Amino acid sequence: MPLLTVPNWSIGRERTVLRQVFDYLEEAPVTVHYAEADIDHNRTVTAFSGVPENVKSTLFEVARLILPAVNLNRHQGVHPRIGGLDVCPFIPLPEPDDFSDISTFVNLVADEFAKEFDVPVFLYEKSAKSGKANSLPALRKGGFGGLQNRTLSPDYGPNQVHPYIGATVMGHRDFLLAMNMNFPTGEPNPTATAQVKAIAEMIRNKRNAGEANFSGVRALGFELTAQAIAQVSLNITDPDHIDLDQLIDFISEEALTKGLGEGYPQLIGVIRDTDIERSVKIAAKQSQIVPTRIATDWKSDWSLENESAI
Repeated sequence: MPLLTVPNWSIGRERTVLRQVFDYLEEAPVTVHYAEADIDHNRTVTAFSGVPENVKSTLFEVARLILPAVNLNRHQGVHPRIGGLDVCPFIPLPEPDDFSDISTFVNLVADEFAKEFDVPVFLYEKSAKSGKANSLPALRKGGFGGLQNRTLSPDYGPNQVHPYIGATVMGHRDFLLAMNMNFPTGEPNPTATAQVKAIAEMIRNKRNAGEANFSGVRALGFELTAQAIAQVSLNITDPDHIDLDQLIDFISEEALTKGLGEGYPQLIGVIRDTDIERSVKIAAKQSQIVPTRIATDWKSDWSLENESAI
């Protein structure tokens, strides 16, 4: 599997558009690992892999279906966002020894995306230019509203935010595990919301204090009113050094002490084969498990000497 991408889209309630997207993905020339919409987050997460040419063409076709339906001025949802295509990471699995080909690929995709959709594109993580903000939280700070009426300094595209689809963050990053801990409340419950926010803050404080099993763990607390769920949303940016079940146990125990009752983990997107083998608490569909032990001919997969490679 030469290249994985996990585009996150700021759309989750437009059923007709989403049906078109899911129908297209069934026929797309890639392996689709995940495609799910959430009404409360008002967000759709997709994950697919393949050779670079096919990953790129699939990304653009999905964008052509989704972005005309996005207007962030009217967008309501609990998830932070700055764009219609909010974030689009590219992850080669397994990682190659030489990053030059993926660097070239990301820059070409970002440039073409900015031109076609007239949107500012910021590069992040391993693709970020020296001296520029490279983390997603930093680039998202202030949200879509914070980008309006400002002169921006994107890596590609216009220096003004698009009036409807905002800006996009793209880049090559390490593998990240996205997971929620959900606590059904039966009805909207402000107290439960305060409790999951408190648990998320505890996790961030432990991370900032350097506690080993919270290294690189980002956490937010949300109320999902349509689903009657209080949620701790997690991005685990350093899964190699995290005991996943121990993290789930910590959240579950804190939730019980705060009166939240029994919760359950929800995997968003994909998980590596090496990670699912270390957990008995995370449930994953077979399609969500991405292989990392397959030998890959990087030279042929990533050659950019002819146009068909991009």
